[in-house]
Amino acid sequence: MPGTTTTARHEQLADELVALFLAEGFRAFTLGQLAERLRCSKTTLYTLGESKEQLVGNAVIRFFRAATVEIERRTAGQDDAAAKLETYFAAVADALRPASDAFIADLAAHPTARQAYARNTRIAAERVRSLLDDGVASGAFREIDAAFVADTAAATMERIQTGRVRDATGLRHAEAYEELSRLVLRGVRS
Repeated sequence: MPGTTTTARHEQLADELVALFLAEGFRAFTLGQLAERLRCSKTTLYTLGESKEQLVGNAVIRFFRAATVEIERRTAGQDDAAAKLETYFAAVADALRPASDAFIADLAAHPTARQAYARNTRIAAERVRSLLDDGVASGAFREIDAAFVADTAAATMERIQTGRVRDATGLRHAEAYEELSRLVLRGVRS
């Protein structure tokens, strides 16, 4: 966020912007419409981003950062490797659940937002690999090639992110992560 001081109002406004984008997408909005919907001035919006492009990028990054914090918080509460992996996938699905079809379509069409989603998908794939490695090492998962399973999961996650899973199956992003969780867990449990 630009500027040296972020007020509580700006934080609230940034959260409201994320919620609005999740519910309705962001491509169709003008800055004037956003200011009207958020009951603020365009000048106030410019404290969140110097242009609509930057406003969108900052909001998408804020969404993924908050999701990552919540996903890791939920995952950290699990001791068992299988429960940790299952919780991880469930938390990813829950984070994506509020994302409307318009938001997902806008992510795919917006270069900065698409890059942010792709980056988070890569990070998530690495996290899945780490969880698989931990599960194999602890004996919670059968002997598997964790790198292969993680790579397969990563490929599916990338297909979810790009919308190809939705196109092929009709599953929304959250639903696809739930199915991926079931598939991976059934394959790795002892």
